[in-house]
Amino acid sequence: MTRPAAGAAGHSSRLANETSPYLLQHAANPVDWYPWGEEALARARAEDKPILLSIGYSACHWCHVMAHESFEDPEVAAVMNRHFVNVKVDREERPDIDQIYQTAHQLFNQRPGGWPLTALLAPDQTPFFLGTYFPKAPRYRLPGFPQLLEQLAAIWRDRRGEITAQNEAVQDAFARLREDAPGDAVLDRAPIAAAARSLLTNLDPQHGGFGAAPKFPHPSDLSLLLRQYAQEGDEAARDAVLLTLRRMAEGGIYDQLGGGFCRYSVDERWEIPHFEKMLYDNGPLLALYADAWTITREPLFARVAHETVAWTLREMQAPEGGYYSSLDADSEGHEGRFYVWQPSEVEALLTPEEARVAIPWFGLDRAPNFEGEAWHLRIARPLAELAHSLGIEMSACEALLASAGRKLFAARERRVHPGRDDKVLTSWNALMIGGMAHAGRAFGETAWIESARRAADFVRNVLWRDGRLLATYKDGRAHLNAYLDDHAFMIAALLELLQAEFRREDLEFAVALADALLARFADPAGGFFFTSHDHEPLLHRPKPGFDNATPSGNAVAAVALQRLGHLLGEMRYLKAAKGTLRAFAASFARHPQGFATLLAALAEHVAPPTMVLVRGPSAALREWSAALAYRFRPDTVAFALSDSIGSLPPTLEKPGVPGAVNAYVCRGVTCSAPVDTLPALDALLSGTTNPVA
Repeated sequence: MTRPAAGAAGHSSRLANETSPYLLQHAANPVDWYPWGEEALARARAEDKPILLSIGYSACHWCHVMAHESFEDPEVAAVMNRHFVNVKVDREERPDIDQIYQTAHQLFNQRPGGWPLTALLAPDQTPFFLGTYFPKAPRYRLPGFPQLLEQLAAIWRDRRGEITAQNEAVQDAFARLREDAPGDAVLDRAPIAAAARSLLTNLDPQHGGFGAAPKFPHPSDLSLLLRQYAQEGDEAARDAVLLTLRRMAEGGIYDQLGGGFCRYSVDERWEIPHFEKMLYDNGPLLALYADAWTITREPLFARVAHETVAWTLREMQAPEGGYYSSLDADSEGHEGRFYVWQPSEVEALLTPEEARVAIPWFGLDRAPNFEGEAWHLRIARPLAELAHSLGIEMSACEALLASAGRKLFAARERRVHPGRDDKVLTSWNALMIGGMAHAGRAFGETAWIESARRAADFVRNVLWRDGRLLATYKDGRAHLNAYLDDHAFMIAALLELLQAEFRREDLEFAVALADALLARFADPAGGFFFTSHDHEPLLHRPKPGFDNATPSGNAVAAVALQRLGHLLGEMRYLKAAKGTLRAFAASFARHPQGFATLLAALAEHVAPPTMVLVRGPSAALREWSAALAYRFRPDTVAFALSDSIGSLPPTLEKPGVPGAVNAYVCRGVTCSAPVDTLPALDALLSGTTNPVA
């Protein structure tokens, strides 16, 4: 493709044909930006120049700040262009590169990195300096960015020997970042119990969540605790999750008017978020709130699930079916401006009766909670307490709050909206497909299942090309080698979708992805590399097992391969899953917290999931599917197979009585005799009757 020539004011025309909205935001910078690739690396080698690598993403507030202060400034750009080959990377499209240099930041600085990530690399990609945000002029106890760059350029010029020695040490450190050899570690439930104890020790007993500010939702940890409750009867684990989900739902991390969760809270109370909304948070949280509702039937959990789905369908699903990536924290150049209020605005929009309820409910009668001058909505008082203090019936209070919420939402919709990153990422879509299908099944909402189905079809039809999965799509262009997460998350999502509505093409796609995962990512020592065997050479090839903001790809692969292996009787999948657990066993035995998803896989290795196969006419299956979704059983996987489906894999071909519903309950290699009533099925699943071989 021919690119326009770079000019003095348009160096970054190299970014103009990228699919990343983040890179496109920088296309008119005076900085001579390159996307990551051989062109930039070759220039660095030819000119013996260091690479200035800047990694961020579209919804990142401090990325925008640094861009406005430095990358849009001609004087700062001149320093960058004079001394460096400048490379801009979207961490969402290139998580392979981001993982490497975030790890390097941790090694260099002994603390986590973040975004924007600023790295200086030798032409061979080895970093010799790493930091995050730097202001244009010195402040926040940070050096000014142009002065820092001049110093680093001088170090590159005058102290090359020191850099070379340091780079050798860095490469040695990366070489040591290999998981322990499998050895003879015992795969039992001990690390699961240890992780649960550690999480409960770190629980905030007042506000929920773990530790102090800033607070992240950690859905993988919460999910593990719910599994511990279901399998061990651990009521403390259940109560910790329900407390956390309630406090999050009442706080400002949850959008009280529009639904959906922001990325994290800057305080321990979940009150003021970092306002960006990420697809990858909302999919797993949607599934968790559905589970919480299944356990408790609390209206709060149902409301949050319904509102989060409404936000997703309204703002995050493309007409073609895929889900968009994120919403910015900023609008009109200010973080949170779209979301915050003045009490006078609210009073002007509402009737006196509505304002009398809404203002104390949302905490607008208290001191401003956002930057000392504005109010961000949260639930400030319990509804029963508010109704009693106002002398109003609860039902009347609820009606007034509902009408007030509709008016405030309509007024907010007229504001300038935050920017939306409208690229479609395979891995993040998979997380929302799984959450949407899971919640749709729990609530019996066919429209939610249809939304998940449309997104799954989009991935299969657009991002699956000639037996290869691609990572990203925007404006008609799908590209980039898919990663471990794309494959693993998508297999898991398809298994959720198959439980909501069984389609043979979804099972076939899951099998094709599993085979691709084994062929292109498997480490002979166990587990999976983050990049495929034919991926471009990079400084390091990670094999991550630890959960971060998203679950570990190795962990999700282990869960999904085990379930698919048991479903199909495919030993290759079961062997690969066990090899993954053994590869990380020494790590999660030493430090179980942080490996929640791998521990979920471990739980299903120790006690294989219960498989329920229900055969019968389509119309009759709906009642059975609803009954299977009614109870919280995280270790049960259920598939309703219509008689009209036709040929199925041998393990799914169960004989039955024509015209009737027959259910089989299988544990390991043992299946029950068929049952044809829901009470009999419930008795089998509750363990009150024994399966018959």
